[in-house]
Amino acid sequence: MTTPPVWSNPLRDPRDRRLPRIAGPSGMVLFGVTGDLSRKKIMPAIYDLANRGLLPPGFSLTGFARRDWADQDFAQIVHDSVKAHARTEFREEVWQQLAEGFRFVPGNFDDDQAFERLRRTIEELDEVRGTGGNHAFYLAIPPGFFADVVGQLQEHGLTEGRGDSWRRVVVEKPFGHDLESARQLNAVLDEVFPSGSIFRIDHYLGKETVQNILALRFANAMFEPIWNANYVDHVQITMAEDVGIGGRAGYYDGIGAARDVIQNHLLQLMALVAMEEPTSFDAESLRIEKQKVLSSVVLPRRLDLTTARGQYAAGWAGGEEVIGFLEEEGIKRTSSTETYAAVTLNVDTRRWAGVPFYLRTGKRLGRRVTEVAVVFKRAPHLPFAASSTEELTQNALVIRVQPDEGVTMRFGSKVPGTQMEIRDVNMDFAYGGAFTESSPEAYERLILDVLLGDPPLFPRHEEVELSWKILDPILEHWAKQDEQRKSKPEQYESGGWGPSSSDAMLARDGRVWRRP
Repeated sequence: MTTPPVWSNPLRDPRDRRLPRIAGPSGMVLFGVTGDLSRKKIMPAIYDLANRGLLPPGFSLTGFARRDWADQDFAQIVHDSVKAHARTEFREEVWQQLAEGFRFVPGNFDDDQAFERLRRTIEELDEVRGTGGNHAFYLAIPPGFFADVVGQLQEHGLTEGRGDSWRRVVVEKPFGHDLESARQLNAVLDEVFPSGSIFRIDHYLGKETVQNILALRFANAMFEPIWNANYVDHVQITMAEDVGIGGRAGYYDGIGAARDVIQNHLLQLMALVAMEEPTSFDAESLRIEKQKVLSSVVLPRRLDLTTARGQYAAGWAGGEEVIGFLEEEGIKRTSSTETYAAVTLNVDTRRWAGVPFYLRTGKRLGRRVTEVAVVFKRAPHLPFAASSTEELTQNALVIRVQPDEGVTMRFGSKVPGTQMEIRDVNMDFAYGGAFTESSPEAYERLILDVLLGDPPLFPRHEEVELSWKILDPILEHWAKQDEQRKSKPEQYESGGWGPSSSDAMLARDGRVWRRP
């Protein structure tokens, strides 16, 4: 019998966040190994964690899929994925140690014999690799299969650890397609796993710049005093993509931009921007403050004037001529699925009363960018001639989430010369220029947190349901408009910045969208 690898954790103060946290003995079972998510994100992230020394020597990865593969076939799939998409350099010694823990179990989700083989495989890994009974089940599969897989795991005794060992489940968005389905999905998971063992992945929350929102606000005395309705005019949160739906017609049609992005990514970003200071950065304290924000959101009365939606039409993107959404393969010509969505939300708290939050997302826009822009009110008294400040806009603090992570401050400065002329200037902070170590990929941080059992970055089911309570009335309004044929998604040219109705939405408030 092979002696399991010895895992050791250096003695240190667990409160010292400067030192890396290393996962203890553990393994992961990956359902959906043939999908893009597994090949482009999950498998490369596991290798990068191993390359950085953050996984235990005996870590195991078991694939489960409807394929007639042997262990070495699965290892080749992982190898190719790592070579193509890993962030860190490929090192043969790291790969060999990691590959020794690869296993593959063929079967369908309704195959009892396959789950029995999975149980025996996990027991073998505990003995040979020293995984200690600690296993995370990553469901990189459509939500419609969650109940089948979770039920099989429970039936074959795979959901409960023995003694001090643990079992956890990881699920990807979308967390349902409305409030009712989200509650049903939560009920399926809660029936089998305790709440602390359910990890809902929102990869945006793993990005360094998103986490830096908390550091920016609460570690610096210069920002928090003006982070309120006395000084802030409005907040814009943007996630723009320059690509179309690609080959995702089967998934995207009927889902749309609002369900795909606003319900999770953008509402979570808004919660971090608007929340009160937590008592600590543990999971419970962060959850409480985010929930307060989401439960305080109030929709405007006129949704026809305070929301906008559109579909990209043919145009030019990235120097290439592209087709419109309705011409994409697999999309019905009568589809009312939106590829662009913009909404106006109000946070009904003392801090944010009267400050609108504008959220927008879209495909085939001018460039790929995600940012949070906190736009401040104009100075109450400007002792300058109008001509001196005609090029001066409002001060803004822009947090760039991707692709060039950093923070920009926009403010007015005097132009050199004898005249008192004021223009906008930018003060820029870029992660790449300030730190020698590059930011880890979001899935690295999130997978490591799953293995450590550290849940601060994962939305709980209460947050998911509150988010659907915000979005459902908007989706119902759009559906009613479609049924009554009062309106349909407006066509916008690919490579631009969305439909004119979105610009009109802000113009009614005397504001304009930023052009990143």
